[in-house]
Amino acid sequence: MRAAGEEPGGRSAAGPGQALLLGVRHHGPGSARAVRRALDAARPRTVLIEGPPEADALIALAADEDLRPPVALLAHAVDEPGRSAFWPMAEFSPEWVALRWALEHGVPARFIDLPAAHTLAWQRNPYEGTDPEGTESDGTESDGTESDGTGPGGAAPEARPPGDDPRVDPLAALAGAAGYDDPERWWEDVVEHRGAGRRDPLAPFAAIEEAMTALRDEPGAADTERDLVREAYMRLQLRAALREFGDGSVAVVCGAWHVPALRRTPALTADRALVRGLPKIKSDLTWVPWTHRRLTRAGGYGAGIDSPGWYAHLFAAPDRPVERWLTKVAGLLRDEDRVVSPAHVIEAVRLAETLAALRGRPLPGLGETTDAVRAVLCEGSDVPLALIEDRLVVGDVMGEVPASAPAVPLQRDLDRRRRRLRLKPEAAERELELDLRKETDAERSRLLHRLRLLRVDWGEPVVPRGSTGTFRETWRLRWQPELSVRVAEAGVWGTTVPAAATARAEADALAARGLAEATALAERCLPAGLPDALPTVMRVIAERAALDTDVGHLAQALPALVRSLRYGDVRGTGTDALADVAVGLAERIFVGLPPACAALDADAAEEMRGHVDAVHGAVGLLEEEAGAERAPLHSRLRDRWRDVLRLLSGRRGVAGVVRGRAVRLLLDDGELEADEAARLMGLALSPGTPPADAAAWIEGFVGGGAGGGLLLVHDERLLDLVDGWLSAVPAEAFTDVLPLLRRTFSAYGAGVRRTLGELVRRGPGERGTVVRAGAGTAGFADEIDAGRADAVLPVVRLLLGPDGTQRDDDHPAGVRT
Repeated sequence: MRAAGEEPGGRSAAGPGQALLLGVRHHGPGSARAVRRALDAARPRTVLIEGPPEADALIALAADEDLRPPVALLAHAVDEPGRSAFWPMAEFSPEWVALRWALEHGVPARFIDLPAAHTLAWQRNPYEGTDPEGTESDGTESDGTESDGTGPGGAAPEARPPGDDPRVDPLAALAGAAGYDDPERWWEDVVEHRGAGRRDPLAPFAAIEEAMTALRDEPGAADTERDLVREAYMRLQLRAALREFGDGSVAVVCGAWHVPALRRTPALTADRALVRGLPKIKSDLTWVPWTHRRLTRAGGYGAGIDSPGWYAHLFAAPDRPVERWLTKVAGLLRDEDRVVSPAHVIEAVRLAETLAALRGRPLPGLGETTDAVRAVLCEGSDVPLALIEDRLVVGDVMGEVPASAPAVPLQRDLDRRRRRLRLKPEAAERELELDLRKETDAERSRLLHRLRLLRVDWGEPVVPRGSTGTFRETWRLRWQPELSVRVAEAGVWGTTVPAAATARAEADALAARGLAEATALAERCLPAGLPDALPTVMRVIAERAALDTDVGHLAQALPALVRSLRYGDVRGTGTDALADVAVGLAERIFVGLPPACAALDADAAEEMRGHVDAVHGAVGLLEEEAGAERAPLHSRLRDRWRDVLRLLSGRRGVAGVVRGRAVRLLLDDGELEADEAARLMGLALSPGTPPADAAAWIEGFVGGGAGGGLLLVHDERLLDLVDGWLSAVPAEAFTDVLPLLRRTFSAYGAGVRRTLGELVRRGPGERGTVVRAGAGTAGFADEIDAGRADAVLPVVRLLLGPDGTQRDDDHPAGVRT
């Protein structure tokens, strides 16, 4: 079938017909081996590769030993770095093999696909909102190796222009014709596992071209407008290469789908007309590290392959790939303390080969080896199989890029800093524990915090195990390839990490929509060590605080401010201005809180209880962190807060859950006698109080975990009051209060609930025998057992030191507990 505008005869002296066209499956190890054999046999004078021509200047870097695949060509718009596209290459990618062959043989290599300047501009709005790249809104999931229909090795699926029908999947059609229901398995059997082309290196490509030509001539195989434009541009580049190097001297490595289009020879004017007037934007390209995980579909790369680790093994194994693979699996399982012997491996190999023979396959594929591993090495369990899938079939291999590769100034500054701090980007997730008293660890912490402000989430802070000290941080690190785009985007804020983070923090502060957002930003600026950003942030906080009259908003903002004071003190950052704002904020909360707690519905009352708890903790922490000069001020602040709690505990109209919480906080701080607490509970649970209000009071007083439960266990009067009230609740009201009570008591530990149940079962007058006499519950006695108490003294001395000062690594020496 002749394409529109095709010249008579099908081939011309200067047309694409005289080129060696090698149609491949992207990321296919069989295709990669076949490309190498074909190039060795043909010895072309130049190699043309599907990819953006702007990357020609980067080809020489592929000869650098420090450029180790998997890597990707990254193109991004200069004025809009988030608009980007990737062209990933693994060691087993045919494009990478072609590049390396050309460099090793001194042959010029060129990329001939549509330039990235057009590709990125096309993303903007080529068809009234249609995105031909199939990218996400920020472009960071884009893949430049366009969909060529060669199966999972192709690129991200394309969105079609209006009126274009989706084309047929060529692999699915060929696999169906061969009797396969899985196109992936068909390709492996025909290409990957057969070592095709050993006698005639060009034969596999001739067969693929013939099959793709037949498929493209089938009805329903209509090309997208984007395909037509790309193929026209590739033909133009191919014509130019043939004129320069002569017939038979040019080899082209491209997706198999494009081969028939490149073989045909439409009129030169027709091709030029297709590419004339395309939108164009200024773009930059560079090499960036890629990972095996990002080559998978599961990793978000829509054109990926399911098993990059397996394909890398097939490509690298010199012989006996199944035996070598199962040996790797056995080694992994042994590292996980599973018993795997050489006999297991031998039996698994035999089973995989038997399964391949039964299924009519030339070699055991991943399916056969996986079935053998499950049956023999994993004893039928899928649990260790998931580990094998994650570590070996996919893997966390990450490529490397030399320092000489082009990069934005911010990326270069980041690279210098991470090398100095010995922070290596890794694809595998790992935890990093930092001791902020050590200068190197403190600098690492500041770098990671600054990157988070720049939306480069290399690390995520996590709660450290077994430590609550402020001198330790734990980070979960994992480098994702798209973070290179985030760094390029962040480059608009500055050329160094501190400068960019400062500028971004100031901009975020000015754009903050509320007080809580501004105070949260201040909390992030302090550990990031950005003193130059603090004046702007503090000014915004003061302005927002002056204008915000919502007590809930103020209560949300205060804890973040106080935590900022604490972390600033740990890092030696001056925080006097922050302390002044925190004190002023607390004063406004004290004034506005009592009226704000009146006339609340159940949801609003529960939210207000959370605010009361947050303010209580913040005021206490503010007093702890006060220096000698501010100690009297913060002590008065604490006294004022206690007055507010007393007012809330007995004020009519205040929500029951808030009143109950105020009583509990005063009791815990020793500001309220137990007798007075019992009196207030008795009033709250009196017969005149609606059951729902009484239940809310109980939730506020004894809710919040095991502490409230232990209070009832050890104070019989309070338990008697709760028990008596609950017994007197009318039947018609019981169903209304049951959800509140269930929510309150379900938060207690199993031991606390069991003890409370035993106390209630015994009834008034008999409970003391459980709590004090030890008749029915272990762990209680009439008096303290001095012998058992003395047994812990050596441990206490070890923790606190002989002079009573704490020696825990999480706190500086001399700090008393």
